[in-house]
Amino acid sequence: MATIAIYSLKGGVGKTTLSVNLAWAAATLSSRRTLLWDLDPQAASSFILSDRKPRGEAQSIFTRDVEPEKLVRPTDVPRLDLLGADTSLRGLDILFHELDKKKRLAKLLAGLAKDYDRILLDCPPGLTETSEQVIRAADLIVMPVIPSPLSERAFEEVARHLGNARDRLMPVHSMVDRRRTLHGEALARHPDWPIIPMASAIETMTARRAPIGAYAPRAAATTSFAELWRRIEARLAA
Repeated sequence: MATIAIYSLKGGVGKTTLSVNLAWAAATLSSRRTLLWDLDPQAASSFILSDRKPRGEAQSIFTRDVEPEKLVRPTDVPRLDLLGADTSLRGLDILFHELDKKKRLAKLLAGLAKDYDRILLDCPPGLTETSEQVIRAADLIVMPVIPSPLSERAFEEVARHLGNARDRLMPVHSMVDRRRTLHGEALARHPDWPIIPMASAIETMTARRAPIGAYAPRAAATTSFAELWRRIEARLAA
């Protein structure tokens, strides 16, 4: 089992878009038994993949009041399950601090390893107690970066914070509009970074409540997610 965290210091950079579509790619293109664990209290991934109403139980997994398996739900995508988020996760940073268990998330993931080949974590933004747990637990950290100075600055800050572990960090240019000069300059600075374009097909995900591959399989953006997933699998296999 491999754990892939989709994480960013900043919000609004396409993190949920990556999480949902990479989980779809893992389950559909690689036929992996896949779990998407939504750790963001905004619960955007959970909204897209499930029509269940939140019940305020998400944080109870970390206090060991509820086993993770009890809250896992199947999605409409074969081989893709969801461990959903809700507003109870707003206090997760405080809980991790109070528990003083530096590897609580890693141990919970180890308990799920028998059931899944790939677990993807949709992480809340910021350098927090939760992000520290994620950094310890993840085999690979995929970080969406909008082609802009502030977003690139955030990436460099995370890379510095990771130190020797920065080799587990995989930056991805997200929400790319090649018509913009600023975006073109950023792509030229990092020609080896994968690219996810700005696309109307992606913007309709929340309306359709499905990964883009489920309703626009021939879209250019779907091809971009598939190529990114192939690169992720190659990194995990290296």
